[in-house]
Amino acid sequence: MFIVESYGVAVALCFVTMLCWGSWANTQKLASQEWRFQLFYWDYSIGVLLLALLLAFTLGSSGEEGRSFVEDISQASPEAIRMALLGGAVFNLANILLVVAIDIAGMAVAFPVGIGLALVIGVLANYDPQQVSNSMLLFLGVGLVVVAIVLDALIYRRLPTDGQAGVGKGLMISVIAGIAMGFFYRFVAQSMSFDFANPEPGLMTPYSAGVWFGIGLLVSNLLFLIPLNYKPVTGDPVPLADYFRQGTPRLHLVGIFGGAIWATGFCFNIIAAGKAGYAVSYGLGQGATMVAAFWGVFIWKEFRDAPAGTNRLIAAMFAAFLVGLGMIIYSNL
Repeated sequence: MFIVESYGVAVALCFVTMLCWGSWANTQKLASQEWRFQLFYWDYSIGVLLLALLLAFTLGSSGEEGRSFVEDISQASPEAIRMALLGGAVFNLANILLVVAIDIAGMAVAFPVGIGLALVIGVLANYDPQQVSNSMLLFLGVGLVVVAIVLDALIYRRLPTDGQAGVGKGLMISVIAGIAMGFFYRFVAQSMSFDFANPEPGLMTPYSAGVWFGIGLLVSNLLFLIPLNYKPVTGDPVPLADYFRQGTPRLHLVGIFGGAIWATGFCFNIIAAGKAGYAVSYGLGQGATMVAAFWGVFIWKEFRDAPAGTNRLIAAMFAAFLVGLGMIIYSNL
């Protein structure tokens, strides 16, 4: 199996995570004119699992170190499998709740609260002093990334809007989403051996963990997504039959591609964790918020109607993010 041998490569893979996690939602944006979120999300979930399987049978089955995917998944203990499945289900709950919160309260409230909480909780939950060279730098860096996320919220609040009803409800859902998002990674980490070259019996390598995670995500749609089909937060109910009646090959491919983008980031992140450590790897990955902001600022031109002075906030946001990112990277050198 492919194993990361250098810290530089691990950081590079975490940057790929940021790009993927901050970019997959563009596929939803592309499909939203013709395709309700509840239907798009089924294809997204399928895409996550398909990409995890692809990496498992390629990178996870090549090389001489570690265990090949088939060997590894065959020896996994029931407890390790349960942890990876739970990680997929918890992430799915968090992701769906975050989308609901955005629908109710808007991006400016829901996204910074949810992802900001997830970043802080995720780094704390995955922190191990033995995996970090300089803990102070790590936490200072995480703090600056949180500052950047708060500035992102302030920028969105400056945009012209008709107002959002139910902000309090949306805020509460954002908090629940952030807590769940902060813990999902820890469950996956508990299913894996930290020594990928000589993995412990019963525990899994990242490739097998990624596959079980994808299965947990897809199957948990039966619990979390189907209720939203028939009792959506906004709009009319979305019968499951519409998935087959309205879905075109292009729409299905867009959703699958979105899931594959997110899963590429996730799989690369847990592969990198063997060298970077779980806390650093997760912290860098959640910098995806700023990648999403980059799309909003420079590609979708979301701030073209913002009032004067917004550009200074945007510059401060990216500055805090870049400095914080640098601190997180150097915390493990």
